[in-house]
Amino acid sequence: MPWKDGYTISDERGIADADIVWPGDARCCLTIVVDLSPPCGPAGIGPADLRTPEAQYGMHGALDALLGVLQRHRLLATFATPAVMADIHAPRIRALADSGHEVAAHGYRHEDVSGLDRVEEKARLDRTTAMIGDVVGRRPVGWFSLPRQGDKFAGGSISPNTMALLLEGDYAYMGNGLADDVPHWWVTDPAIPRAILALPYYYHFDDQFFLMFPAKGTGLEHADALLRNWHAEFVAQYRRGRQFCMTLHPHAIGFAHRLRMLDRFLGEICGFPLLWNATGQACAAHWSARYPAATHLRLAPRIWQDHPGSLS
Repeated sequence: MPWKDGYTISDERGIADADIVWPGDARCCLTIVVDLSPPCGPAGIGPADLRTPEAQYGMHGALDALLGVLQRHRLLATFATPAVMADIHAPRIRALADSGHEVAAHGYRHEDVSGLDRVEEKARLDRTTAMIGDVVGRRPVGWFSLPRQGDKFAGGSISPNTMALLLEGDYAYMGNGLADDVPHWWVTDPAIPRAILALPYYYHFDDQFFLMFPAKGTGLEHADALLRNWHAEFVAQYRRGRQFCMTLHPHAIGFAHRLRMLDRFLGEICGFPLLWNATGQACAAHWSARYPAATHLRLAPRIWQDHPGSLS
């Protein structure tokens, strides 16, 4: 599924349904990502961002409630965590890892790195790796960052150097791959080819884009639409034998009626047989072993054409 060069993916051809094999003959892979970054500007998380009601509730009552829902259904999640949040909330983050969840990196301060030079970006990436490793006791292997510069509700940003730096930093996967609905290889150098594994992400299964600003009366809370998206996509992916990945933000999903909705949804899908609930790390490890880039990366001729004035 080719996408715009330099935005999400190169020109790798996706894998067919019939060729997908999950561990234990599972029918479908379920991955849950919990984003622990509060909304912030392009500069990243600052003191003012940590004092908002959303940030305070997100890392305390909302996170406790969300963990209770996950535990009730015996589900593991990947917690995308900025380094500064791991440092500030070290006991909480360490407890997540100790209970079997994955703690992945979500940038140093969830900042926009698109304007940084390579040296500075590498320094921040290395600092992030070390800080999370110190808190958790092992270094992160996944990195989450979504290329939407200047949008404080996006997942961060990337630069032309980010993917190569992740490979140099020995990261196993990039968590925000928009070009396919299963893991896929994000090629940084087609001539070698050199690639990093990307896990699927799509805005339509991310809670924050449906649950913004409910207290301000803007009418932008559409929990029913989010639930319909989750349900329809899960059923479709289960039938195909592919992957369903959902993204949750404690400060967004943590309202009582939303947690009840999430609880019902997870209870329903956990009733489907042969469902493999995997952290990002487990999913990436399986895919890299089963479909290594050396033997399974298939490049197709580039189809993208940029047009003057295009905003895409």
